[in-house]
Amino acid sequence: MKIVVIGGTGLIGSKLVGKLGEHGHQAVAAAPSTGVDTLTGAGLAEVMEGASVLVDVSNSPSFEDRAVMEFFRTSTTNLLKAEVEAGVTHHVALSVVGTDRLQESGYFRAKQAQEELIKASGVPYSIVHATQFFEFVRALADMSTEGDTVRVSPAKIQPVYSDDVAAAVGRTAVGTPLNGIVEVAGPDAFQLDELIRTRLAADDDPRTVVTDPNALYSGAQLQETTLLPGADAHLAETRFADWLARQR
Repeated sequence: MKIVVIGGTGLIGSKLVGKLGEHGHQAVAAAPSTGVDTLTGAGLAEVMEGASVLVDVSNSPSFEDRAVMEFFRTSTTNLLKAEVEAGVTHHVALSVVGTDRLQESGYFRAKQAQEELIKASGVPYSIVHATQFFEFVRALADMSTEGDTVRVSPAKIQPVYSDDVAAAVGRTAVGTPLNGIVEVAGPDAFQLDELIRTRLAADDDPRTVVTDPNALYSGAQLQETTLLPGADAHLAETRFADWLARQR
């Protein structure tokens, strides 16, 4: 089966291409560096020729509100048009657990717009909602840092290893279209502030983490369960503590 992976050279995309290839599929990495530009449409018709599935794990190069909205709207519109013309029968997109609960954030408004375009397109689809990746916990700290202080909400979060996300997206891609959403999360829930303390301590990072219930997350206010998956989520096996130990 030929599967085109948009964003196929990134963190999730490169792992996904590898996993699909190991299972005998023709997985093609599509990105600007491989001659495919979803914003202009350049290279889309060529890369989709003969494809059965398109998987979109791309992300906006800018998180500024207008730029990120323009990226997801334009890119998704171009992808859906090109795959209809090519006869692609399954559109898979990677999105985020809690997207619909984080609409104060420009980024998550853009992800919601992406999902709505997919649902309205008429193309059979599956949307994979993942929780935050282990690899990005430090970036969350950086986004919340002022001086030597990291101000973070104590809301619950259930982070997941990127390898496990790639595996979940791969399973979804080779399956029957869901015409709905499936969630994937790590096995353990943490308070966000404690998770960041643990990550920074492992790096001997001297910054002080301050617990602040009013601290924003990508511009949005968090309730205790905003970032948590539902009861039917697929729980991956890799634990944060084990992953963190390997980083050392």
